[in-house]
This record gives sequence, structure tokens and C-alpha cells, in this order.
Amino acid sequence: MFGNWLKTSILMAGIVALFGAVGAMLGGKQGMLMALVFGGAMNVWAYWFSDKMVLRMYNARQVDETSSPYLYNMVRGLAQRAGLPMPKVYIIDEEQPNAFATGRNPDHAAVAATTGIIRMLSERELRGVMAHELAHVKNRDILISTMSATVAGAISMLAQFGMFFGGSRDDERPNPVLSILVMILAPLAAMIIQMAISRTREFGADRGGAEISGDPEALASALAKIDAYARGIPMHAAEAHPETAQMMIMNPLSGGGLRGLFSTHPSTQERVARLREMMVRG
Repeated sequence: MFGNWLKTSILMAGIVALFGAVGAMLGGKQGMLMALVFGGAMNVWAYWFSDKMVLRMYNARQVDETSSPYLYNMVRGLAQRAGLPMPKVYIIDEEQPNAFATGRNPDHAAVAATTGIIRMLSERELRGVMAHELAHVKNRDILISTMSATVAGAISMLAQFGMFFGGSRDDERPNPVLSILVMILAPLAAMIIQMAISRTREFGADRGGAEISGDPEALASALAKIDAYARGIPMHAAEAHPETAQMMIMNPLSGGGLRGLFSTHPSTQERVARLREMMVRG
């Protein structure tokens, strides 16, 4: 728990520093001050409201034991096994098989699954996937992933509007070439932050999910199946908001040749291999 709070603090400090640096390069002292204020406000807003924003991005609809007893009761049973409070449960009307968890802590958590993944996976496999998402909740890394997704979008927006920042004196006005470079490099820096966060935490959630469900093979099978089908089925909400891709159990973006280079997830083959090693070790 302390480790994740430390990571969150470092992430928030890094966000403010990156905002300040971009503001200074684009608008001198005035730009830096504006960007620092915006970065600090963004941290506060992201902590409290980023989960709601992400769920709205995906048009996720909340369900209960009446509207979706199959999924809701599955999550409730797994949450009890994991010793977690019951999270809110959402369904996303997308054909691509995928799922994610969000929220600022286990008491304010939500899990979401697409209609595609509910139809495609067997009950065992879906239990493995939802256990993986609950492991993210238990590991308390949902705040980091949700905040990084929200802030990555804000950094891109800051870079796009950056050339409108300007100092009061001519020597503080932004260089057009520098502005273009910042527009390219700032979102790239945000992407690198997300990659570093997401790749390591997916292994931990795979292991934790296998322990919660008690069935490593089911999660391994689910990952292989999701990987095979997700590549050919676009996820429109994710394509519109690529900064949220790292929250998913599988990379939802159709990235072509850059998919592997800038992937926010470790390779499916390595994830499956690690899960099957757990079976061997017993």
C-alpha cells in the first residue's frame, strides 16, 4: 500500500513538473505559472473525479443483480474471496472483448466489462478476468492508472493550446519551432509514463487475479482468447481516447507496426507463460 502511495505522489509531482516545464518553454515565466497552477488543479480534480470521467468516455452503464445478475453475482463472489468491498459494476456496449477497473481506492472502486467479453468467454474465463480487475483494486493501483489516463489527455491538450501562451514581453513569446516540438514531445512523455506504470502492474494483477479465482489456467486461456479476437475488432471509445488504453486488461488500440513499440501492456505470451508457471509450482 505504501509503495503505491509513493508511486502516486511521484506521479503527481512529475505531472506538475512536466506542466511547469512545458509552460516555461512555451510562454516564459507567465506560461510556467499558468501551467503550474493548471497542473496542481488537474491533480486535485483527477484524484476525485477521473474515474467518473473515464466511465463516461466509454458510455458505461451501471448494473446490479437485477439488470445483470450473471456479471454482478460473479463480481460479488470474487470480491468476497478477495476480502474487498463490493465495487460498482458497469457494462460497456462494445464488441471488442476487454475490461478495466477504476476508482481512487477499494471503497470507491468500479469494474467494467464489455458486452463482447461477456459473450465471448466461458464462465471460468470471465471469472479469471474479473478477478484480475479486482486484483488491481486490491493492489491499489487503480488510482495511478486512472489518474495517468486523465492527465495524459490533459498534457496533450496543454501542448496543443501551448502556442497560445505568451509572455508580456517579446523575448518571452514562444518560438514557433519550439512550440511544435513541445506539441510532439509532451504527449510522448505522457505516453512513456503510462507505459512504465502499466506494464509492471499487469503482471501483478495477473498473479493476484489467479490467486483470487484459484484458477490460473482460466485467466491464461482468457488472455489468449482476448488477444486473438481483440486485434480484429476495433474499440471505438478507446480509439477516441487512446490515453485510457493502459487501463484495459488487453491493449485495445489497433496500432499497426507501432503497437508493440508503444504498447502499454506486456506481451500476452509472457503473461500466459507466467500464469502457467504458477500452475506448475502449485
